[in-house]
Amino acid sequence: MRIFIDMDEVIADTYQAHIDLHNSKYGTNFTKDDCYGKEFWMCVEKERQQEVRDHAYQIGFFKDLKVIGNAVEVIKSLSKKHEVYIASAAMQFPNSLIEKSDWLDEHLPFIPWQNRILLGHKHVLKGDVLIDDRSFNLETFEGRAIQFTSPHNVHTTAFERADDWNIVASLLL
Repeated sequence: MRIFIDMDEVIADTYQAHIDLHNSKYGTNFTKDDCYGKEFWMCVEKERQQEVRDHAYQIGFFKDLKVIGNAVEVIKSLSKKHEVYIASAAMQFPNSLIEKSDWLDEHLPFIPWQNRILLGHKHVLKGDVLIDDRSFNLETFEGRAIQFTSPHNVHTTAFERADDWNIVASLLL
């Protein structure tokens, strides 16, 4: 199978990075549990919402993201059985291009650069499976669409769901 895997909020925990930046700057104690069904920026005070939305434009935002669960181990196993690509929207945040590339070098060195797709719209992807947290990416995919759970999408029911990487493994290995 040809499998495309999104990066942000699927492999790399950008949602937690937004929370951590905000909590650190303002002394708040938000957790993901506080945010179910919402983008994190929707959880903060109105006057700080744009600042949260702008985190991803900051140099360094994508550099040190934490890996979600056992993503690395499962993706490594998938790559031994299937044709695996990391497909991440990166054009919206120009600084993210090099940071995402470096992050992938560090955490997923077994995925060669030829199998890393940093793009704008994912509707151009043609394959068997797309694992993504964003409904709008899954809606246009012609193959099997698996929605990876993130706080913002917990109420979405239109797609097959994977709450964690163990479920991904059970579905695709």
